[in-house]
Amino acid sequence: MGYLAPECVVIGKTSKESDVYSFGVVALEIACGRKPFAMKVPESQIGMVEWVWDLYGMGRLLEAADPKLGLDFDVREMERLMIVGLWCAHPDHNFRPKIRQAIHVLNFEAPPPILPQKQPALSFFAPPLNTTSTSSMTSQNKYSSYTSNTDSSKFTSSSTTS
Repeated sequence: MGYLAPECVVIGKTSKESDVYSFGVVALEIACGRKPFAMKVPESQIGMVEWVWDLYGMGRLLEAADPKLGLDFDVREMERLMIVGLWCAHPDHNFRPKIRQAIHVLNFEAPPPILPQKQPALSFFAPPLNTTSTSSMTSQNKYSSYTSNTDSSKFTSSSTTS
């Protein structure tokens, strides 16, 4: 539990995107020094990804850093690791990076992505109950992307120079 991408729970299959999700959870686990789900913490911190995303949105990301480290870490590296972890653990597989993109950001070869302030919610379409109604439906994925007013181009990093 905690390492499995949301779409895997619904469709029961893994993919490159679900592997990226797991990579993101592990990156956050390393940065935070805790498991994806913790029971002996305040309720708002039980789910690690959600907790770190909340701190990111409040501009307090480094508060999620492993307390055992004290302040003995490079702030820029820790921020990158956590942002890449969140990016990879994005609830919508369409907004997760390719692993190569994530590595470029971790190596400071590309800028980090600008993520939404709040963790996007993922919504799923239930399969049609009546097969006669399927002819009126448009072609859709088995699960849908979240809808947001956020420009999706913000979720990809590029190595453009200014």
